[in-house]
Amino acid sequence: MSHPASPASAGGSSRPAFAGLASAVVPGLGHLVIGERRRALWLFGIDVALIAVFLFFFNDPVDVITAAVEPSTLALLMIGNILVLGYRVWAADDAYRTARTQLGISPGGRSFAVIVGGVGLAIVLLAPHVAFGYYDLVQYNLITTVFGETATPTTAPPVSTSAPSPDTGTTTPQTAGDDPTTTTTAAPVAIWDGLGRLNILLLGGDFGTGRTGVRTDTMITVSIDPETGDVAMFSVPRNWTYAPLPAGYGVWDCDCYPELINELWVMGEQHPAAFPGPGTPSENAVKAVNSEFLGIPIHFYALVNLDGFVDIIDSLGGVEIYVPSLVVDEEYPSEDGTTTERIEIQPGLQEMDGHLALAYARTRHQDSDYFRMNRQRCVLEAVMEQASPTDLLRNFGTLADVIKRSVTTDIPLEALPDLVKLLPNIDREEIVSVRFIPPDYHLKFRDDGKPGRIANIDLVHEHVELVIDDPDRAVEELGLNRLEDLCGEPPG
Repeated sequence: MSHPASPASAGGSSRPAFAGLASAVVPGLGHLVIGERRRALWLFGIDVALIAVFLFFFNDPVDVITAAVEPSTLALLMIGNILVLGYRVWAADDAYRTARTQLGISPGGRSFAVIVGGVGLAIVLLAPHVAFGYYDLVQYNLITTVFGETATPTTAPPVSTSAPSPDTGTTTPQTAGDDPTTTTTAAPVAIWDGLGRLNILLLGGDFGTGRTGVRTDTMITVSIDPETGDVAMFSVPRNWTYAPLPAGYGVWDCDCYPELINELWVMGEQHPAAFPGPGTPSENAVKAVNSEFLGIPIHFYALVNLDGFVDIIDSLGGVEIYVPSLVVDEEYPSEDGTTTERIEIQPGLQEMDGHLALAYARTRHQDSDYFRMNRQRCVLEAVMEQASPTDLLRNFGTLADVIKRSVTTDIPLEALPDLVKLLPNIDREEIVSVRFIPPDYHLKFRDDGKPGRIANIDLVHEHVELVIDDPDRAVEELGLNRLEDLCGEPPG
């Protein structure tokens, strides 16, 4: 004769665990499974309300990115994460206990099925919240470590209205891309409020392992029109000399910096009183010279070192770059600062790790500084284009550590949401790229026979103004390249 299964049989004892697991995944689902319809409907209502609130605040990818760069929002998200975890734990526990009560199971022993279900329940409950909390904390630490506190865009110093002569120290007329007085006014609405353009100087510093001092061999000013989304990239080579300085800056009779301008960061350290302003003397020196050279204010800067560049690309899993022609360097200086090696990069689409991508962007023995400026911009474009969300999430902790130790900037925390909001308006393929290189911008050689050339600053200002005012006309008249055309694409 057969006997009916008891409520605490294997099948029955696993039902509470299943109910708890279901309500852990979707609060209320486990209650529905065990017939608690009224409570299930209440919990479903709470679920819908939580989803609606989330979608209300984060209904666009830009909103998500903006939240990731606001410390207060990250803190609120962490609190919300903990509250939602508590809600899911309560819902799972309630479904589990209700099911046990229905089956008449005593609070005593635990079957194997219940233990397995409990482990699964813990994983379902904790895993997403632990992961979210990890990314939230890492991001909070990253942005509060790297970025400053003040939200006032300033030039260091404001662009002057005259440029010194390399020979006599006299002045010649100079144009400016913005009214300098607007660069010291706090932005009540957005960081660019009151500015015609937002100009950010990107620096690549030659201060990896084994090097003394900082040489800013890469100097690219990104100029953005916040209204139209038009972007120009102005590249200044490292080997111009007699670059103009604003009044009251420097210790040289020419009212300029007479040596190679990539040495200015070191000059700020050696002559701190010569470079006053809101930032460190080195920051002020580099921003001031690039500002005077281009004739536009430099509002912010970001500096990354060589080792950091390598680690960032490695953290992203490498980068794929189209190489239009063979690149060979028999004596490429390695990142250790003490050894050299042979670098050979074949034409075509190449998968590069950080070391090889840096070599491609940095080598100049085969050609010159001016060719490598093109390669640097193309490497930057490739990294921005290929940095997938999956790669970023998978390597986020490592990437954050690299950025914290490798990047220096005066971009303030308060500016980050505004900068994120610019992204949808920018078409990277339409960015106008300008290199201020010889012979077009060469005024003359130095009289003392030292290395370096003297630039035609007036012509530089004229062309910067043209690019800002009418980028399409500038591309046609100056024979400039859009970034897409500059970097090229694989045949076919």
